[in-house]
Amino acid sequence: MSNIIYDYKDRTAVVTGGAAGIGLEIAKHYAKAGANIAIWDLSEPSDLPNGCIYCKVDISQPDQITKAIEKTVNAYGTIDFLSHNAGFAGPTLPVVDNDPETWTRVIEVNLTGTFHLAHQIVPIMQKHGFGRIINMASLAGKEGTPNASAYSAAKAGVIGFTKSLAKELAHTDIRVNCIAPAAIKTAILDQMEPEFVQIMIDKSPMKRLGWVEEAARMVMWLSSDDCTFNTGAVFDLSGGRATY
Repeated sequence: MSNIIYDYKDRTAVVTGGAAGIGLEIAKHYAKAGANIAIWDLSEPSDLPNGCIYCKVDISQPDQITKAIEKTVNAYGTIDFLSHNAGFAGPTLPVVDNDPETWTRVIEVNLTGTFHLAHQIVPIMQKHGFGRIINMASLAGKEGTPNASAYSAAKAGVIGFTKSLAKELAHTDIRVNCIAPAAIKTAILDQMEPEFVQIMIDKSPMKRLGWVEEAARMVMWLSSDDCTFNTGAVFDLSGGRATY
């Protein structure tokens, strides 16, 4: 357990995909640090941290993002942090068996949705001269996961988009970074065959899954005023599995 204490009082964090898993843990960490929090998700969290508001958002739909921004800014005045975790993995299938409509949906949510968020939130950050954007990519975007071509391609796009946006904003006090996790222990793994989960564990030099708390602690630092010279970076969260 980390003993580092962050003070985000009077800061406002938007956490997409914050209803469960990594996103919910990040929201809880922001709450512990005193931030105002808006959870944007298709599902309302059953365990809403104190002081949070919830906005129902499909990030592939710009009009829903606009409404969520209005609700968030009306409640808290601005947006300081964007921790973007919402995503859609799609089915695990070879390329030749992929349904083109499903491929398009994976790209729309994971990649184009990342654009829609930045397109509308960055101007708010520019207006008050501060911001931290942390996009949740994936090791799949760096290495390419077999039978997950759409997800791998989309997350590779998120990495490229993060680097591009960071360079555009490098002369401001807005930092844009992303995290590339390997498999993290969340409830979704309970839906998988134990043998498949064990394969993921075996790929890790540490021989374990990542923890949601580890992802959240990395987001806390990337949101902080200590993160000043890091922008356009990809932070691996892979237990040593990443090879470049």
